[in-house]
Amino acid sequence: MNAATVEKECQKRTLMVLFASLIIDLVGFTVILPLMPSLLEYYHQHDKSGIYQWMLERSTEFGSLIGAPHNDRFDLVLLGGILGALFSFLQYLSSPILGALSDVYGRRQLLLATMIGTLISYVVWAISYDFSAFLMFRIIGGLSKGNVGIVIASVTDVTNHQSRSKGMALVGIAFSLGFTFGPLIGAMFSIWGSKDISGDSYTIFQYPAIFSLLLSLLDIIFIALIFKETLSESKRAQSFGKGIKGAVHLINPISIFRFDAISRINAPDLNNLRLLGAVYFLYLFLFSGLEYSLSFLVHQRHHYTSMQQGKMYLFIGVAMALVQGAYVRRLPPGSEKKTAILGMCAIIPGMLTVGFSSSSYMLYFGLLLYCIGAATVVTSITTLTSNYGEGDEKGKITGIVRSLGALARSFGPLLTCGGEVHDVHSTQKIIIMNITNNKISR
Repeated sequence: MNAATVEKECQKRTLMVLFASLIIDLVGFTVILPLMPSLLEYYHQHDKSGIYQWMLERSTEFGSLIGAPHNDRFDLVLLGGILGALFSFLQYLSSPILGALSDVYGRRQLLLATMIGTLISYVVWAISYDFSAFLMFRIIGGLSKGNVGIVIASVTDVTNHQSRSKGMALVGIAFSLGFTFGPLIGAMFSIWGSKDISGDSYTIFQYPAIFSLLLSLLDIIFIALIFKETLSESKRAQSFGKGIKGAVHLINPISIFRFDAISRINAPDLNNLRLLGAVYFLYLFLFSGLEYSLSFLVHQRHHYTSMQQGKMYLFIGVAMALVQGAYVRRLPPGSEKKTAILGMCAIIPGMLTVGFSSSSYMLYFGLLLYCIGAATVVTSITTLTSNYGEGDEKGKITGIVRSLGALARSFGPLLTCGGEVHDVHSTQKIIIMNITNNKISR
């Protein structure tokens, strides 16, 4: 067996390990999605810490500030949007730091560290008898959720320009499968615990929390035993100072958009990277609004039960996995820009159809278009950004890109929860598409 064959087999093995790890992680992570409306209703009735009422009052004040209607149903949606924004904002703070640290100390150590943080967050969730503990669960989880960026950096380590799009598509398929089975399992837990929302039982959150905790523990053991380091010591940043330089001040959004922490890159490539970052931010700013508010929309407008929501997420996950497996992974290198534009063209009418849907048939047609866009755009942009920078800055670049996405997800849910935004969706996505079409040269 020659060296090229051995290298290819090692690459395949690494990608499969990362693929399996992501599925385990994302199933545990997405269990909560169909549970959020029920969980907020539970804490509305049972929270004794006073934190829930305080946050509800603050969200109501925010709603009044933006001219939103005030009623119990809308207040619940807005509070859910604020919690989603908080989780993403914490990812925005931690992602570039974790990415830079992985350039110094290697992917494996940082991957395990983020997983341990996620495990601790699930332990807190399992004992979240009041809303203050639930809020702490979301805070710890948000700060620890850097494993995806490190996985993407690892994929970049073991692939080249020719094979990178297929590796990134594999990451996308893992997301689709995670979002297929996690919400469906969460819906099953919801059925078991829904009858106890008005009682004193804690099954509404304890069963799914323990399930996610066990998956997280399994993922840690799996990575600790099987995953091999992808960033050799010779390719790492020389010191902590070099690896972290420029990352600590990336709390400043202007520095993030400018990719100021990236030093070993020429001016044309840096300009393209900045443009891709802006496109990625604008896309996710709009996309995340629908993504996070979807469970509230179908719960309130279509009166979907948690099980119906689980089936809806099953449809979304299967559709996205089919698009990524049958289409995206088969695309030739260099087609990422065209694929991203086509995906945006599909998701514009998809969002509008979902937003105006008055029946399940209309909703699912919109979701199908939404799935085509969601399955192609992020994977394509991630592949494009991964082609820039030197090996000892790949983690930092990935962390910055993930941070931009998290920043977008911090404000997207608030925009969608704040009122009718269909015209904004349409107009701004066309602007993104024009920028992508006319400016990106690589």
